[in-house]
Amino acid sequence: MSLIAVKNLGVAFGAKTVLHNVALHLDAGEIVTIVGPNGSGKTSLLRAIIGAVQPSSGEITLKPGLKIGYVPQRLHIDPTLPITVERFMRLSDKVTKAKCRSALDAAGVPDLLKRQMSKLSGGQFQRVLLARALINTPDVLLLDEATQGLDQSGSAAFYRQIETVRQETGCAVLMISHELHVVMSASDRVICLNGHVCCEGTPAVVASAPEYRALFGTGTGGALALYRHDHDHGHDHDHPHSHEAAE
Repeated sequence: MSLIAVKNLGVAFGAKTVLHNVALHLDAGEIVTIVGPNGSGKTSLLRAIIGAVQPSSGEITLKPGLKIGYVPQRLHIDPTLPITVERFMRLSDKVTKAKCRSALDAAGVPDLLKRQMSKLSGGQFQRVLLARALINTPDVLLLDEATQGLDQSGSAAFYRQIETVRQETGCAVLMISHELHVVMSASDRVICLNGHVCCEGTPAVVASAPEYRALFGTGTGGALALYRHDHDHGHDHDHPHSHEAAE
């Protein structure tokens, strides 16, 4: 069975319907990316899956015993609060120092244990959030635009780390991203959302879909070209024209 199965999902806030008739599934080990314009319901969908938002219709089925790691879009920590990475990682009583070290290593930042959270760069901060999501070896990682605010090279490095995590742990990944060049090179499937599922499929199929081009413009042809380039040249995500191709 799928790890996550969503059928006929609707989400409404008061009189405003944010999502209607949404269906998707996430299978073991795959990376699925949700794209869509601002206000398309992407975050509401992720929040419904983790139980933070109550659906108005439809159903969400999680595989029994499923462990989910969640990386939020942003997390504000008061810069005057003296808290080390280790203390932040061990806010739950059951987390050992060994687990902290292992998770930070998996997130690609093994040397940050004693650093103050307030002294981290944006990229380091997001890696620590990733590490915290990895502490309990989840079956699924959910990422809500986890690279928001990072520059292009920082974003590319972060998503490369996600691919490494998937390869090393076998966990599935469901993520929201606004960076089309990343989506085209890192995803097994793409779901284009705008209140409902406009189109879905492999990156190549979605990039050529009229619904996708209507939302993101003909420049997505460049993203598809980059997708092919990446797969022909060993996933070189730092291609110098990747940002222009994605716009």
